[in-house]
Amino acid sequence: MSRIINVGLIGCGNISHAYFAGSKNSEIIKIVACADLDPARAQTRAAEHGIRACSVDELLHDPEVELVLNLTVPKAHAAVNLAALKAGKHAYSEKPFALNSREGRAVLALAQRKKLLVGCAPDTFLGGGQQTARNALDRGAIGQPIAALAFMMCRGHESWHPSPQFYYEKGGGPMFDMGPYYVTALVNLLGPVRRVGGSTQSAFSKRLITSQPFAGTKIPVETPTHITGTMDFVSGPTATIVTSFDTWPYPLPCIVVFGTEGTMEVPDPNSFGGPVRLRSKDGKTYDEIPHTHTTERGRGAGVADMAYSILRRRRAHRASGRLAQHVVEVMESFEKSSTTNRHVLLKSTCTRPAALPLGLSPTQLDA
Repeated sequence: MSRIINVGLIGCGNISHAYFAGSKNSEIIKIVACADLDPARAQTRAAEHGIRACSVDELLHDPEVELVLNLTVPKAHAAVNLAALKAGKHAYSEKPFALNSREGRAVLALAQRKKLLVGCAPDTFLGGGQQTARNALDRGAIGQPIAALAFMMCRGHESWHPSPQFYYEKGGGPMFDMGPYYVTALVNLLGPVRRVGGSTQSAFSKRLITSQPFAGTKIPVETPTHITGTMDFVSGPTATIVTSFDTWPYPLPCIVVFGTEGTMEVPDPNSFGGPVRLRSKDGKTYDEIPHTHTTERGRGAGVADMAYSILRRRRAHRASGRLAQHVVEVMESFEKSSTTNRHVLLKSTCTRPAALPLGLSPTQLDA
């Protein structure tokens, strides 16, 4: 493809490494500048990748930048997306899309007024693991889907993350941290959600950081750290999801989908690969099936997919703002259901993302 989309990256933290690496494998996007509230960090990333470092304001008003890749902390996602749209740039952010539906709706409304595109991670559902599962489901390998289970259970991030504080602030917790991967994967498989129920709690009022450089610091817990939720999908199936920062690890599957003719184990939605296993109604074991799509994608696939849509306006992008907004409403509704003692009927919806065509190379997202 002769035309590429120039990308400006804001937020040069740990996750930026993966996006820099992923963008170098793309035929349609190129990161040309980066910015961070810490100028030294931006300078370091720029030197590592041979691009320009600049201030956030300079990047937002740089005529060379067409798309802003927003890798800031979660509480800044909506604000930075709005700033990018106001500057006339398309915007793609790390997950979550926003800390609540109200913020997300404001981003979508401005994007519509400005006739710009917004997108959001996760894009792992574009990887070979999730796309193979999607292909198996769509071709009827387990019959009609009936139900699903999803588990993300761990002891929290304060033992390894260098700055774990925000994981326990409002808008953090296991649901808004890891839930986007799981809920997005389920929407990719089963379509949008109609109704949500939930039960939430926090086992600890404070957490002790044992990782450097804040080892010994106690941080308050401001958000639920153990969430059990149910989802009723528009297409008919139901799903149960458990996310936790309060539990010791146990070998549970990440996602399982049950159908009328069999059962499918879906790989970890936080990765682009992983095995897909099927068990037919007559089988006694789970059999791993060959991948139908490449597993060699990486972070930034969703940015590249959105870039195709910028250049080909009739083509909908898959990791879209509307999908991400729907996921945000699902996630916030678990706690809302728990505190109000009732189910929550969702106001938002989205289109189930189009499956990737078969036979694409790792650098392609279009046939």
